Amino acid sequence: MQPQSTEQEWPEELDALRAAPKHHALLFENDAVRVLDTNIAPGDTVPLHTHRWPSAHYILSVSSFVRRDAASTALVDSRTMHELPEGAALWSEPLPPHTLENVGERDLHVISVEIKRPT
Repeated sequence: MQPQSTEQEWPEELDALRAAPKHHALLFENDAVRVLDTNIAPGDTVPLHTHRWPSAHYILSVSSFVRRDAASTALVDSRTMHELPEGAALWSEPLPPHTLENVGERDLHVISVEIKRPT
């Protein structure tokens, strides 16, 4: 039995590396994983993009942010949540088209390991 894919089908041009290369850098990729370095300076807004695979995130530096969907509706405003400390790790399911605005005073810097296929 073949493992079921965890990849979501969104347009390739919305992939984080293509749609927002100023904010996403590829550190490593093979058939199983893709590792991204995401850095968003204070006041920056990451253009509309997707993350098609589930991923583990490691927080290098934290800042307040607002994530909005393709219609500009606020989905997450971190200022209303308990702040994660630097060095925290968290899990995320694939993210449909969204923007992310750094509304804080520090860089938001995250290393993400996207899981391209289940083990």
